[in-house]
Amino acid sequence: QVQLVESGGGLVQPGGSLRLSCAASGFTFSNYAMSWYRQAPGKERELVATIRNPGGSTKYADSAKGRFTISRDNAKNTVYLQMNSLKPEDTAVYYCNAEHLNTYYWGQGTQVTVSP
Repeated sequence: QVQLVESGGGLVQPGGSLRLSCAASGFTFSNYAMSWYRQAPGKERELVATIRNPGGSTKYADSAKGRFTISRDNAKNTVYLQMNSLKPEDTAVYYCNAEHLNTYYWGQGTQVTVSP
């Protein structure tokens, strides 16, 4: 059974940091590109960051560049999103995504709220 379980969301003040984690199981994690998406109320889901394997190449949305860092630990089947200098506009539900040869898996999401 495929599972992607996100954790690490919460309430943080502007300028603060959070580290999201996504634990994967039920598929060969190392074969999959892993991404973080987010969806704010009333908006479409958008790609935040992707990390591929092998090689670990990364890609970021312009809004995430310089503030967010995606990483993966293939030994732990886990992908992370380190988010620094958070802004109110980063408030959204953050979703973990796995993709390989047009097969996609999604997590249930974790809420991130950036507010004074």
